[in-house]
Formats: sequence, structure tokens, C-alpha cells
Amino acid sequence: MAEGPDGGGAVVDGPGGAGGAAFVEPVSGVRIPLGEIEWRFSTAGGPGGQHANTSNTRAEALFDVAASPSLPEWARQRLLERRGPVITASAGDTRSQFRNRDLAIERLSRRLAAALEERMPRRPTRPPAASQRRRLDQKRRRGRLKAERRGKVEEA
Repeated sequence: MAEGPDGGGAVVDGPGGAGGAAFVEPVSGVRIPLGEIEWRFSTAGGPGGQHANTSNTRAEALFDVAASPSLPEWARQRLLERRGPVITASAGDTRSQFRNRDLAIERLSRRLAAALEERMPRRPTRPPAASQRRRLDQKRRRGRLKAERRGKVEEA
């Protein structure tokens, strides 16, 4: 099992081993077979001469959340709310299409893990009395300054 550098998501090796991953496991309990990931390849931009202009080395992985039969319902709902019906990740960092495919899968796995992460609900807090007092004092000072400019001085 290979884990992303930030700990988010994993690509699990299949029977072939050595990079032939059978599925992506962004979080525990959610496994996405690589067969559900659609691929697009194009020429990578940037320097590289003739090789970069003629080789389709840039890899883009697309995962259709809405149509995936392997996602649990809670995961599907969370992904649809946070990322939409299709999640993409691309890589054109290296000259090798094979390596760019691996990078795109890792990025997709991290993106899925971030979207599936359970967020702590915000606990509402009140501003301290001292900060409320400072804010109101500042408003009074500003009001007096503007009143002085108008020529009406009020005592508070």
C-alpha cells in the first residue's frame, strides 16, 4: 500500500504489484476500483522539444462520483456536496506517461480524502466583554469627531 506524502489517500497494489494498483482507498472503508477511473491523455505544455510536442504524456484522471457503484451512500453524498459530480486530477510533471498516471492517481486520492474528511462543526462563541466595550468606545469617539466637524458638539 502506497500512501500520499501528506497521509491522505492510498493506492493499493493489485495482484501484479509494482505499480499495478487494483483500487484507490482515499479513506478507510471507501475503495474505488481503478476500472471506474476514466483517463484522458494530451501533450504536456512547457519545454521539452520534439518529445513534448509529439507525445501524449500528460495524464488526466476523471472519477464520476454520481455513477460509481462502489461508493457508500454517505461518501457519495459528501463528495457530491463538496466537489460535484465529477472529480478530476491531472499530471504532466514528467516525460513518462506511466509516471504521470501514477501522479494523477495520487492527486485524485488526496483530493477524494480531503473531500471525505469529517469536519468538526463550528462552535459559536461570543466576543469578550472587553472587546465589545472597546468597539463601542471607538464608535462613540468616531461619532463625536464627525459631530465636531458638523459644528454640533454633544456631551455624553
